[in-house]
Amino acid sequence: MVASPRLPSAQPAGISARGWGWRHAGRTEWAVRNLDLDIRPGERVLLLGASGAGKSTVVHALAGVLGGDDEGEREGTLELDGLPPEASRGRVGLVLQDPDSQVILARVGDDVAFGCENLAVPRAEIWSRVAESLDAVGLDLPLDHPTSALSGGQKQRLALAGVLAMRPGLLLLDEPTANLDPEGVAEVRDAVAGVLDRTGATFVVIEHRVEVWRDVVNRVVVLDPDGGIRADGPLEEVLAREGEALAREGVWVPGHHPGAPERTRDAGAVVLRTEDLAIARVKDTPLGTGIDLELRAGTALAVSGPNGAGKSTLGLTLAGLLHPEHGRVLAEAIAGDLPPDPIRWKSRDLLTRIGTVFQDPEHQFLAPTVREELAVGPRALGLPPAEIDERIEGVASRLRLSRLLDANPFTLSGGEKRRLSVATVLVTRPAVLVLDEPTFGQDARTWAELVALLAELLDRGSAIVAVTHDAEFIAALADTEVRLAPWSHRPGLVEVVR
Repeated sequence: MVASPRLPSAQPAGISARGWGWRHAGRTEWAVRNLDLDIRPGERVLLLGASGAGKSTVVHALAGVLGGDDEGEREGTLELDGLPPEASRGRVGLVLQDPDSQVILARVGDDVAFGCENLAVPRAEIWSRVAESLDAVGLDLPLDHPTSALSGGQKQRLALAGVLAMRPGLLLLDEPTANLDPEGVAEVRDAVAGVLDRTGATFVVIEHRVEVWRDVVNRVVVLDPDGGIRADGPLEEVLAREGEALAREGVWVPGHHPGAPERTRDAGAVVLRTEDLAIARVKDTPLGTGIDLELRAGTALAVSGPNGAGKSTLGLTLAGLLHPEHGRVLAEAIAGDLPPDPIRWKSRDLLTRIGTVFQDPEHQFLAPTVREELAVGPRALGLPPAEIDERIEGVASRLRLSRLLDANPFTLSGGEKRRLSVATVLVTRPAVLVLDEPTFGQDARTWAELVALLAELLDRGSAIVAVTHDAEFIAALADTEVRLAPWSHRPGLVEVVR
């Protein structure tokens, strides 16, 4: 079910920017500059651009949540129907890249109702909207289901449901399908399309992959990382005219996809294995049982499956960060004189043995600058300053972070945060890497660079566990794929796909 016709949106909003720009406090580079843009009420716009081009900055500004003068410097004008965005917040709905940052209340129903309550929607109407919005995004859970028990992808659907329930005149989505399984991507896209058809709201969506929203939008705007707009017009016209150039600049243009890197190393010894493993996000509530896996040096294991099946939970359990509900995770080949169970190791012991990249990059940031963040692990290992600097410069160059070394990690774009989170693990050179959605938020160019770097690590004998929905990433790197079934249907099923 989608939005009911008796619950119309606010009047669709119009957008106008003239010479607009924004620079984060403490940064020398402008996130966005010289933006001249008009979006008519009811238009549906796909906002494209290379990672770091300023897409998220633009939608945060439109939502009026970018910050005041103490958080950055702005120039030019940006208006919604002739008013500053800060004066129009009740007319705008925003779904952020990080769904955790939008989960407010403890129960699913209350969380979806929160925005409506702030808009003083009548109580009887609120719960009708809540039910319709949850149905529209495919989140089939009781209203009292705890939000703390949701997976990352489920939280993404919850955030979208909360925004849809508000019936905004301007709907802003910042990579809303990035953490969703393929079925969820289609459900959310179709739900949004249905809402737009019923309400006529103005729509701006950020998405690296053009194909997802190709049949929903009627216009594409491509931001130039050097300022201004790289291309603007109907989607098919822009792709026909600029497709090859956009692909070279990192946009995921249909028909232009990075190739898989060559692999040269054979599988080595078993570095990680499980024995009759059962996993649980909440104690005594197993998400999977009877899991027997082997990971060999020089190989990559992909963990796939629908949202909520337990993929991230399995990854954290393999990484020694969650206790098994039953059974064991063993790493005899890399344990040395430590116990074979990674869950019994200290943090320092894990650094060079099993490195973990969390689903949410911000959950692992500790330092005020990118350079200091990259130095945390090597310093904990007691490496000499010269070697620390060499490692930082090397990984920053490979992952396009060199120009950001003095920036605050929390001011980076979503794609840059993801690359930094991967880099913080790579500088410690662990034998095993556990990566949760490693390609989230990457344009085609940085995706290819990241995949090539991981392929080199495999060739040098490292092993990788990747929790991912990215079929192209799986095809490029995975030696084995295991797919977890939805726990609500067949708990414990783990299918070895290849």
